[in-house]
Amino acid sequence: MELKDFNDIEKATKRGRREFSRLGIGLLFVVCIMIYTALGVGVTGTQGIMLVVAAMIGGYMAMNIGANDVANNVGPAVGSRAITMTGAIVIAAIFEVMGALIAGGDVVSTIRGGIINPGAIADSNRFIWMMTAALLAGALWLNFATAVGAPVSTTHSIVGAVLGAGVAAGGMEAANWGTMGSIAASWVISPVLGGAVAAGFLFWIKRSITYKPDMVEAAKKTVPVLIGLMAFAFSTYLILKGLNKIWKVDFWTASAIGAGIGLLTWFLMGISVKGRAASLSNSKASINSLFTMPLIFAAALLSFAHGANDVANAIGPLAAIADTVAHGQVHGKAGIPLWIMLVGAIGLAVGLALYGPKLIRTVGSEITELDQMRAFCIAMSAALTVIIASQMGLPVSSTHIALGGVFGVGFLREFIKSNYSQMIDEIKEHHLGADKEVVETFLNRFAKASIKDKQEMLDQLKARTAQADLSKYERKQMRKVYRHELVKRSAAFKIAAAWIITVPASALMAAMIYFMIFGIVHA
Repeated sequence: MELKDFNDIEKATKRGRREFSRLGIGLLFVVCIMIYTALGVGVTGTQGIMLVVAAMIGGYMAMNIGANDVANNVGPAVGSRAITMTGAIVIAAIFEVMGALIAGGDVVSTIRGGIINPGAIADSNRFIWMMTAALLAGALWLNFATAVGAPVSTTHSIVGAVLGAGVAAGGMEAANWGTMGSIAASWVISPVLGGAVAAGFLFWIKRSITYKPDMVEAAKKTVPVLIGLMAFAFSTYLILKGLNKIWKVDFWTASAIGAGIGLLTWFLMGISVKGRAASLSNSKASINSLFTMPLIFAAALLSFAHGANDVANAIGPLAAIADTVAHGQVHGKAGIPLWIMLVGAIGLAVGLALYGPKLIRTVGSEITELDQMRAFCIAMSAALTVIIASQMGLPVSSTHIALGGVFGVGFLREFIKSNYSQMIDEIKEHHLGADKEVVETFLNRFAKASIKDKQEMLDQLKARTAQADLSKYERKQMRKVYRHELVKRSAAFKIAAAWIITVPASALMAAMIYFMIFGIVHA
């Protein structure tokens, strides 16, 4: 065998070694949880064994949340090249852990989302089996979704799992079906709202900056306003959603504080952009650079808020089991011991570092092409939509909002480019028989014109000559080409399908796991 053959074998096995390394680190984390829970918590008997098992599954669940859900916070920033993959993982891991430990709270609802009535499952053993089954089913579904590259809602995963295990343990009457109806509504509300808000911001940026002849001068006026709005939205979002467990304030107080921070940011950004204007060229790439630092801050703040809120998806069922084991009965609220909070916080970081890059790439670059301006619009949507929906009492998912924002900016670009291509075709049709230089001169003038001037130029052409005679089929085919260039349809269908089946799939798995545990115990 030649040296070249050894090199080929080494390259072929390199990926396998990486996979085994990730698997080994994840397994080591779970084993450490098992050892600590068995020796450090000091609970014995059958329920003690179930607590050890639940703690291991809770760590596994936390890793899957880190691998799947955190991508929505940093994916757009990575896809737009505002930050590297390594930098995003480091920032997200630090702020996820900070959010979980600082603002994760010390009490959690034993039934996430209130979808199961605890009184329907009063027996402590059945309750422990139910929550263990729910935790394992939610983690398995997230693991599967991560493996196929589909970002899904971790909240929906655990809610569906609790529903399935709860119905298996307490019957159909144990479920609060009205709550499940509102969760189902969020499948539509969240992505539509997220997409509309993101598309609205992108349209504003295009009309007020990139469509202007002098983009630098337009940016001096508009960018400080946009960054100020971002500071307002994220400050309010962080107070309401990231710090709500340690600092209780009402919406108007949070908005007032956010407005003050936003105004200060607007003033400071005005000075900063004016100072940088002399070094900026009149190009989109140059304007994009103004959004780099805001995107990094957005990724950090979104990660902090996510760690504070979604760590409960991993440790909520575990805390409920620990509370039931400690007190011998089921309570509506459960305290969160420090060791359980550490399981959730460290698990988020470990899962993100080991398996997060795959979903980060999916969100950031495999659905539609993102630059800093588009990523900024998605980040704005993630904060503003949650604030608006919360005040309106609408159920929303942060995962669906972020992905809706990605699709929103992609489809808006499709629409704009499709319309522009039709304008260009109309211009060429109206110049049939004219010299090439005449057509190119008109097209160059058209490209540099403002929105209003473009419309006037088209109206003048139509007044002088016949309407362009492209057939409907030709226009449809032209728009179809542009759409497929800008938004990957296979990604859209895969993600939408995963969203729809998340609750029923995790519910079915949880019910099966519950009956398996019940059968083993009573064998």
